[in-house]
Amino acid sequence: MTYIARQARALTVLALTVFLLVAGRPALAAEHSWKMATSWGGGPLMEIGAKAFADRVKELTDGRVEIQVFPSGTLSKGLEVRSAVAKGVAEVGHTWMGYDWGKDKTTVLFGGFAGSMDTERTLHWIYEGGGLEMWREYNEEKFGLISFPCFARTAEAFLHSRKPVKTLDDLKGLKFRTAGAWLEISKDLGAAPVTMPGGEVFASLERGAIDATEWGTLYENISTGFHKIAKYVIIPGIHQPTAPFEVVINKDAWGKLSDNDKRAVELAAKLVTVESWMKIGHEDAKALAFFKKEGNEVIELDPAVQKQAREIALKWAEEQAKDNPWFAKVLKSQLEYAELWEDAASYRNVKYK
Repeated sequence: MTYIARQARALTVLALTVFLLVAGRPALAAEHSWKMATSWGGGPLMEIGAKAFADRVKELTDGRVEIQVFPSGTLSKGLEVRSAVAKGVAEVGHTWMGYDWGKDKTTVLFGGFAGSMDTERTLHWIYEGGGLEMWREYNEEKFGLISFPCFARTAEAFLHSRKPVKTLDDLKGLKFRTAGAWLEISKDLGAAPVTMPGGEVFASLERGAIDATEWGTLYENISTGFHKIAKYVIIPGIHQPTAPFEVVINKDAWGKLSDNDKRAVELAAKLVTVESWMKIGHEDAKALAFFKKEGNEVIELDPAVQKQAREIALKWAEEQAKDNPWFAKVLKSQLEYAELWEDAASYRNVKYK
């Protein structure tokens, strides 16, 4: 059992213990009724992310903190959740920090980009390597928000594509939908990236306005139906080796909580992060077989493409760090932690074949 798996089990036991201690008590009226703005209309990010967090908070605070979850577009536009929470439109939000890369590119380091570690290493960096402290300090300083990781993906699928993509030549001129730092980085590979609201992606891919799209992990992409209109599934997700999401909380609302309830909210976010990562990893394994059964052709990118994408991404990151102290600080921490794990395969991977 890996360290993360053991930690997840310990967290689950702790949450269950708290739940059992309070289960016999009479239900109390909520002392804090929060509205949650989200960037999602449904799917795993809503069900095992935003809603799971709301459920965990209610359990761990014995109902003192109750959160009503709203889909994207109800309280705010999907990409403006952080701003809505900062303004007090909602007390809490669930989103991906990288959506605000236009305000400060440091956000993509926390949210994951083409130069990131995989999710296992990233979670270790967050919870054991000082990442969480940076995460919180950065958000309070830059955005005036309380923020914790809440939900974590495995590596995304690289593309659902109408064309086969395997080599660098295949990427030349490829028009695909993406978001975040990959909009800039992928141009150096010769691609022609575009961005658009999530609701427009399926129709654009179906009518051929774009050649391909990246979205979520293999499991998350089943519900989108991209495989029905695009024959090729391209892996691995070199553009997004990891994707920690976040819960953001209005500082005034946070300040009204007791210290015990603050700790409970933090624990709820951590539980959802670890449990969602394990759930998605489990479902991804089944999803690969699903796409093959549906008649999709699964293509693995040439190692040369994977290597060059990371080299370009890290070069891009070094440029951002030159005039952005926060970017430089977080990048240095992540690169040092990646170096710590450089020889991890030698003592962790057992070779059966």
